[in-house]
Formats: sequence, structure tokens, C-alpha cells
Amino acid sequence: MDADERRRTILDVARRDGAVDVTELAAELVVAKETVRRDLRALEEHGLVRRTHGGAYPVESAGFETTLAVRTTRLVPQKSRIAKAAADLLGDAETVFVDEGYTPKLVAEALPRDRPLTVVTASLGVATALADAEKIAVLLLGGRVRGSTMATVDHWTTRMLSEFVIDLAYVGANGISREYGLTTPDPAVSEVKAQAMRSARRRVLTSVHTKFGAVSFCRFAEVRDFETIVTDAGLSSAEAHRYTLLGPQVLRV
Repeated sequence: MDADERRRTILDVARRDGAVDVTELAAELVVAKETVRRDLRALEEHGLVRRTHGGAYPVESAGFETTLAVRTTRLVPQKSRIAKAAADLLGDAETVFVDEGYTPKLVAEALPRDRPLTVVTASLGVATALADAEKIAVLLLGGRVRGSTMATVDHWTTRMLSEFVIDLAYVGANGISREYGLTTPDPAVSEVKAQAMRSARRRVLTSVHTKFGAVSFCRFAEVRDFETIVTDAGLSSAEAHRYTLLGPQVLRV
């Protein structure tokens, strides 16, 4: 197996499993750990993975997006803390947009059930999570359902969303960069997120630290468009401060 073939294999494993471990790859490929580290550096230079201590995880791009099933298995404690802290920012909002994805679904589940709320969402998972809440009215945006995320997209979705003025939007992203802003792999998803940004008076970004520094295909917002970014303590305080200089408050939980 030459270097190119080995790196394609490593990328395939990362995308299949959500992450790779240097030691396990070295044993599986029968190569030295340093060879794997060198391969991961090369893949990172091409924007295909991001390295971590002892491994790497895939970067989402136009050709690859992590499935919702994988997202429910990674960094769950951090995502749960982020969701609770984000829900605490509700304030006096009466109308709320909740984005697609696993962390936004956790935000929806953390919203108070003892006060009237109207929740607008493209996510079937969010709608299902809130469907039995007596004081919460759920407006599910119509459109084409993407099987990988179980959320609606396309012009039906954005047209309906454009008719609302929403007090607070909880938004997620596949990539967060000080240079390129907020990005996501799919143009149709990007349009829904961009419309949510336009429709909302306040905007809160919820994301685990692994998304920071990553860049995906479609840009839908700038960092300065958010009043608050809620992430986990895996994002260093120094890096969090760099994001605050662009405008939003950054909460590390």
C-alpha cells in the first residue's frame, strides 16, 4: 500500500467511525506510528482531517458530512452542558428557532416547559422532542427531508421561515473560523441557516470545541452576527478571547 492509498484508507476510516486513533491505525495498517502521524499531517494540510492528541477526526466538506447517528455518540457530555447553558439564555423570548443537529435537539429538550413558547424548526427530531409539551407550540418548516440529518431544506423551507420575525435563534455549524465565519457542507442547509439568521433578533451559536478552526464549503454567517457563542472547555481561553474580539460573548461550559 503506497502513501496515497494508505491516506485514502485512513480518511475512509475517519469518516466511517467519526475519528481515528494513531496506535490502532498503525496496528491495522502494519506501519510505524510516525508514518500514521505523517499521513495525518498531510491530510490536515489538505483540510480533510483535524489532528487531536493521539488521533484525528474528519472535517466536514462538500463531499462528506457526519451523520446524525454519529453525532449522537461523540462528545455527548459536552454537548449536554452546552445545551443547558444555551437554554438558560432564553431570557424573555417568546418565539425561538432551533436548528437541525444533535446539539440543537438537546437545546430544545432543555427549554422550559412551564411557560408559553413558539418553536420554529426544520428538524423532525426537534419537533418530535417538543411535540408533547403542552405550553410549547411547534411550527415544523416544510420542505425536502434530508435523510442524513432528518431536517427539511429547499425553497419551501426558506420561504416559510422568511415570513417570521423570531426573538431568538439557536444555530449550529459544521465549521467556525475567525477568517471564514460559519460554514456548513450543503448549500441547501446553508440557505436555511442564513434565513434563520436574517429572521432572528438575537442569535446564539451552540457548538463543541472541535468545530472551531474547521472550514466547510458554504458560508452562512459571520462570527460577529452572534450575541453569544456557547461551547465547551475544550476551546482554550486564549482562543475564546480571540473570538470575543469579533463581537460575541463566548461561554465555555
